[in-house]
Parts: sequence; C-alpha cells; structure tokens
Amino acid sequence: MNLLFDITLVGIAVSLSCAIVGVFLVLRGSTMVSDAITHTVLLGIVLGFFVTHDLDSPLLMVGATLIGVFTVWLIEALRSTGLVDQDAAIGIVFPLLFSIAIILITRYAGDVHLDVDAVFTGELGFTVFERVRWNGMDLGPTAFWRSMIIFVINSLFIAIFYKELKVSTFDPNYAKSLGFSTIAIHYGLMTLVSLTSVGAFESVGSILVVGFMVGPALIGYLLADKLGHVITISLIAAVFNSIVGVRIAYSMDLSYAGVIAVVTGIVVFIAFLFSPKKGALRNLVNRKRRQNALEEEAHQL
Repeated sequence: MNLLFDITLVGIAVSLSCAIVGVFLVLRGSTMVSDAITHTVLLGIVLGFFVTHDLDSPLLMVGATLIGVFTVWLIEALRSTGLVDQDAAIGIVFPLLFSIAIILITRYAGDVHLDVDAVFTGELGFTVFERVRWNGMDLGPTAFWRSMIIFVINSLFIAIFYKELKVSTFDPNYAKSLGFSTIAIHYGLMTLVSLTSVGAFESVGSILVVGFMVGPALIGYLLADKLGHVITISLIAAVFNSIVGVRIAYSMDLSYAGVIAVVTGIVVFIAFLFSPKKGALRNLVNRKRRQNALEEEAHQL
C-alpha cells in the first residue's frame, strides 16, 4: 500500500510539473515544438552520460536542457529562412537529433539503464525505489522531490513573469509595443519545457510526457476562459488523472504512465463534448437553434 502511495505521489508531482508549462504551450499553439523538445533532450542525456559515465549526474539534466533550447533555436533558424514553415522545420530537426541519440544508445550504451524501452515509455513503478535519505530518515522517492522542485521553479517563473507571459501569449505585437522581449520570454518558457521533460523522462518516457503537458492544459482551456482559471483547472485535472490512472493501472497490472495518459485522453474527450461554452454538443445545439430560427423567419416571409 505504501508503494502504491509513493507511485501516486510521483505521478502527481510529474503531472503538476508538466501541466503548468503545458498551459502556455496549448495557448501559444506550440505543442508540436514541445513534442520535438521532449524527444531531442534524449541526445543531451546521452552526451552527458558519455562525459560523466553516471546516470545520476546533474550534468545530464544540464546537457539535456541545453539540447532542448538548441532544438528551439534550430527550428526557429530554419523557419526564419522562409524556405520551410514551422511544421516542416520540426519535421527536420526532431527526427535528426532523436535518431542520433537512438543510434548512440544502441551502439554504445546498450548495457546500461539507458535502453530504448526506458527512453520511450519510462517506468513510473521503478522510480520509487530510489529514495532521498537524510540523517537516516526516508524522505520519499527521489523522482517525487525532483519533479516537485521543477514544479516550484515553473510556478515561480510563471508567477514572476505572469503579465509578460499573458500579453505575449495572446497579443505578441502589443507585448512588443509595451517593451516586453517576446523572444526572451519564448526561450525562457522553452527552457522550462526542456527542464521539465528531462525531469519526467525516467517516469513517463519521451512519448507520454507530451500527453502529460498537453492533456490537462487542454482540459483547462475547454472548461475556462480566464488564464488563472485555466491554470487552476489544469492542475486539478493533472492530480485527478494521476490518482485515477495509478489506481486503475495497479488493479489491472498495467503501465502506470500509459494508463494515466489514457485517463487524460478520456477526460479531454469528455470536456470536448460537454464543455459549457466550448463543447461540441453546445455548438451543435446552438447551430440547430439558429437553423430553426432561420426556417421560422423564412416561413413568416
């Protein structure tokens, strides 16, 4: 039971750290950039491992974060040439850097925990065995504290630059007229996305981490209009999805991260259908009412 509690704590911490930056990715339409980052940071982890020969070295996180920022710069550099749009630039950069990382792993790191399966899906259940201890006391899983620290860093960044993030997200030109550096804000946000991706790598892998970022944020976007409410609902959804997902996965002996991602997808679909203001059913009812009103006016004429 304690093991399940620890797994749930790690799942919640990872989900919170991903969801809070995911809100701005969804609102800015940059979810595909985050998908590229969550894959290419693997190259930074691999290169960092080759330098340190230690999977627990903090230099792996530093190297991966730098590669994430390099990915954003490379995508922007290609797009700025005018020869390719952003989607095409992502399609060039993401496979290039990710495939280099996979080749390096399979060629030189096949006998360490940095194997391809762990890279793709992670393993939330295994993260609880690495513990933080202080003066003989067990303070909990290392992955939990790592993700909570990243969540606090993300929260502080958003709290300090809330106005700049809000204005540059909804009206970049107005932000520039106010003297805000939209480029610095963009790269600051992408640095946090890279850092968060690296922190979540061990728990949920490079594929599912995108769902942890985008899913709760999309739920918040569908259910609220104000930015503060979107962030709050996203964090609540992240906690709910993690608790339900871990419980289901434990009872059915399934992948924890995989089931959390499935639960997130189901909740997104429910919000998409039944959102009071943006839901598909509401739009359908409104369209039907307008059609009936037009038909009634036509009969009166």
